[in-house]
Amino acid sequence: MFNTVFSSIFTNGSFTGSELLIATLSALICGLCIAGAQMVRERCSKSLAVTLVLLPAIVELVIFLVNGNIGAGVAVAGAFSLVRFRSVPGKGQEITSIFLAMAAGLATGMGYVGIAILFTIVLSGISLFLQKVRFGEAAGEQRSLRITVPENLDFEGKFEDVFQKYLRSYEIEEVRTTNMGSLYRLSLRVVLKPSASTKALLDELRMRNGNLDISLGRVTDNTEAL
Repeated sequence: MFNTVFSSIFTNGSFTGSELLIATLSALICGLCIAGAQMVRERCSKSLAVTLVLLPAIVELVIFLVNGNIGAGVAVAGAFSLVRFRSVPGKGQEITSIFLAMAAGLATGMGYVGIAILFTIVLSGISLFLQKVRFGEAAGEQRSLRITVPENLDFEGKFEDVFQKYLRSYEIEEVRTTNMGSLYRLSLRVVLKPSASTKALLDELRMRNGNLDISLGRVTDNTEAL
């Protein structure tokens, strides 16, 4: 019984209309599972969600049309290499979901419906579990801290005691001049201590930099892009 899960529903490379329907429905089910897992893990655009649902069925159709034709298979492989799934660099989880959707389409296109559904559920479940336990995340959320100081202020060593009081870690990424050279702007990547008060941190920094602009926000660069 268990071995039938890993068997193809097609016999000798031929298939019936009902088998084609079963494979297509299975591909759509796999796509729904993959898209659902992606939406649970993180914010997902409507375009990506629809793509993940339809991609397995599209790949399955392509495999049906090839059906053992080597020349057509080479042509299809070349066509797939030209497809751009994202107009901007995608995150690792998004690209993983796209590859899983393609794998599910390949499996259903070859008739391995049980393998496609089984591994889609297993891998989506593992992905959700890793997301739940925050696997691979840093000890704290990194934030971007920008401090503006006047040109006559020696900022080196001026804020270190405040940083040690409120921050778990910090790293100066950039020092630049602004306002025609009359001001300096320090850009740091910081991790707050769990009990640190954001307001208290900003208040103490304002007392050191002459009450000039200070901003504390999320890191804007996409560190997850591949």
